Amino acid sequence: VQLQASGGGLVQAGGSLRLSCTASGRTGSRYNMGWFRQAPGKEREFVSAISASGGSTYYRDSVKGRFTISNDNAKNTVYLQMEDLLPEDTAIYYCAARLSGAEYLYAASKYYRYWGQGTLVTVSS
Repeated sequence: VQLQASGGGLVQAGGSLRLSCTASGRTGSRYNMGWFRQAPGKEREFVSAISASGGSTYYRDSVKGRFTISNDNAKNTVYLQMEDLLPEDTAIYYCAARLSGAEYLYAASKYYRYWGQGTLVTVSS
């Protein structure tokens, strides 16, 4: 499966962005989806994940209440709505997919086999 992330950009602190990740290829299978990010000079970190059914979601503590993950299986797309953005949210955001129909979600990147190319989010203070 191939993943294409989009929606990044430059926004002022307190602003909003919506990232999208569209899957192509073997989309008939069930995939749990995740968003990760990597800031300059830092390691990649987990942001959020959603089960294939959409029934389960998972967030890192620092984005809870500000970010919302959702999916539209008819469009093979997962979204990350980001509100009240902070300068520390600045990073390249990657979407990732794990072949799984389970509701249990993983934060560790090693569990995700497929990765998109990343989209840059820059939050100015």
